[in-house]
Amino acid sequence: MIQQIYPSVQHPFQYELNKDMQFAAAHSIPSEEAGHCARVHGHTYFANVTIAGDELDSSGFLVNFAAIKKLIHNRFDHTYLNDHQDVFDNNDPNRFPTTEVVARTIYEIVQAYLDETSNKATCVQVFLRETPTSYCIYRPKKVVTHD
Repeated sequence: MIQQIYPSVQHPFQYELNKDMQFAAAHSIPSEEAGHCARVHGHTYFANVTIAGDELDSSGFLVNFAAIKKLIHNRFDHTYLNDHQDVFDNNDPNRFPTTEVVARTIYEIVQAYLDETSNKATCVQVFLRETPTSYCIYRPKKVVTHD
């Protein structure tokens, strides 16, 4: 995997963990304004998920790297994103599988998982590269601390 430097996000936490992963997936953007992207096409997405927190779990992890990979890679790799109707909606422009929405969706999936953990870590950033020259960063508006 290519080493990258990601834009960093300021946060108040002691620990920061970054998980890189890639997944191959196809999608289409169901809008005339999408031009060629309205047709089914594929990408090898490269994602970096940044998780932060103050407390480690009973294994000494902020979060297990394997758990994050399982949540994203295992779910989306070699799939047609538009078929994931639980997270994408071909009738709602706010839920089309654009790079922006896929990045936000990765955040939502990861944060939902973290909310169920004992140490309540926080996903502070998702960096999603769709092509070698195009990427998106999603950051939640507020970083919620779990004091």
